[in-house]
Amino acid sequence: MKKRISEMFNCSTFASGKRRLVIAAIGLCFLPATARAAGIGDILTLFQTIASTIQGAIGGALSGIQTLNSTINDFRQQIIWPVAAINQAKASVTSTIAQYSSLMSQIQTIKNNSATLANPSQLESVFRSGQTGSITQLPLMYTKVYATVPPPSDAPPAHRNMIDMDDALAMGSLKTTVLSDQTTHGMLALADQLEQQSAAAAPGSGPMLSVQAQVADLETQAYMAKILAAELRQEAARLAHQNTLLKQSAAATRNLQNQIQQVLSHP
Repeated sequence: MKKRISEMFNCSTFASGKRRLVIAAIGLCFLPATARAAGIGDILTLFQTIASTIQGAIGGALSGIQTLNSTINDFRQQIIWPVAAINQAKASVTSTIAQYSSLMSQIQTIKNNSATLANPSQLESVFRSGQTGSITQLPLMYTKVYATVPPPSDAPPAHRNMIDMDDALAMGSLKTTVLSDQTTHGMLALADQLEQQSAAAAPGSGPMLSVQAQVADLETQAYMAKILAAELRQEAARLAHQNTLLKQSAAATRNLQNQIQQVLSHP
């Protein structure tokens, strides 16, 4: 009988620990009462040794790990991401949204169109629309209000050149304002989104929101530079227009002097 039990313990087909325990239990059932009692005592002793080991060395290590995790969590919640300060900031953002959101929405929806006639009203509605899809309508609307360049028979070449250049710059600035208004709408929508996210931000997500805000700020500065460039072009065109008029005045003065000299020199 002992030989059979030994063979069962050494059987290679039961490689896992659970199978070996099952085999040991079955073997104990075939042992005599005295041997079975001795075997059970050894097993109980083994279990007690394992339990004392877990409660001793391993248990102490696990307790130390738990203490370390608790200390790290306290450090994160009290020093790195203080929960009280985060909740206070969230409450402040929520209060600000509730106080000013409706007022800002009302300001954004205010219509400041001032033209009253048909053609000027259509032109104004187009360049105040803030929709880039309406830019293609600007040339036709602009021509209806400010007319076209006069034909060569009605104006000298210099005047026609200045008129055409002024129209081009004016229309370019109007198109830029449409792009700027559409960009403004996008920036306001992004600001509202960041505002909502900051009100429900999780600890540690502040840098991500800050990066998004910085990117939006860079985009705003880029469009402001675009508007500034349009203003500089308008100013340059105005100076060029004034200089052209001065040049024409100087040419007219020179022609008048030549005519006076011819009259005076006539016998």
